[in-house]
Amino acid sequence: MIHVVLYQPEIPGNTGNIMRTCVATNSMLHLIKPLGFSLDDRYLKRSGVNYIDKLQYHVYEDWHDFKTQNSGDYYYFTRYGHKPHTSFDYSDHNRNIYLIFGKESTGIPKEILQTDLDHCMRIPMTADVRSLNLSNCVAICTYEVLRQQNYHELLREEPHKGSDYLERE
Repeated sequence: MIHVVLYQPEIPGNTGNIMRTCVATNSMLHLIKPLGFSLDDRYLKRSGVNYIDKLQYHVYEDWHDFKTQNSGDYYYFTRYGHKPHTSFDYSDHNRNIYLIFGKESTGIPKEILQTDLDHCMRIPMTADVRSLNLSNCVAICTYEVLRQQNYHELLREEPHKGSDYLERE
């Protein structure tokens, strides 16, 4: 399973967008406190549209609480990483893959990153920007894992209007 981990997220709109991405990809969302918003916040719900009720998520008091309850392969996204996000093999859909993203203002603490430098990575980009928006990063990386897993258990056709929608007059 794919697990998206947000370490102390600060912006409700980003988290709402990430919630929607998690529902669309059958990914589990993990939120590590403190959060910069209330989960009842109307802005968060607006960003997640009407899919939040389908979201699988857990909230943790701190990093230690998260680590003691979750085992699997951890991948840390940081602008200081030296490997691109595409350099790892995520193809085994039976593994628990944790994609860990830091808070918008400061990222993942250095102390956490230094414990597993081999799994620190970055999304390649120009020197003209410090980083991409957090919700965009989550989508890019989650879909890389899914691509390598051949989009395991995801629909390849739109389920509501039918697979022949474009061919119909």
